[in-house]
Amino acid sequence: MPWIFSYGTLQQENVQVSTFGRLLRGHEDQLPGYELSLVKIEDPNIAAAAGRTHHDNVTVNGRPESRVAGTLFEITEAELAAADKYEHAAAYKRIVVTLASGKLAWVYVAASTAPR
Repeated sequence: MPWIFSYGTLQQENVQVSTFGRLLRGHEDQLPGYELSLVKIEDPNIAAAAGRTHHDNVTVNGRPESRVAGTLFEITEAELAAADKYEHAAAYKRIVVTLASGKLAWVYVAASTAPR
């Protein structure tokens, strides 16, 4: 089963239930070499529904001392597909990263700065 690292809304119980149909169990981890950033929500309907003007995001900076805290979850392949649907914004790209724990996990990062 795949691992997914969340630094944003996928950590929220209401988002987990609406996206996966269940609450996820996870544990704290960190994403080295990245920093928190924000992406403007271009669609006014999505911004209104979210109650905010920007989505959380991370951007690679390559500095090993930089860390983004979050939660590591083990999910099914079907749940990974559901996460892809939830993270539909063009600003995101799903990539594999190595976390501070040494685990390999999927994470959604700023598409504009994602490794190619």
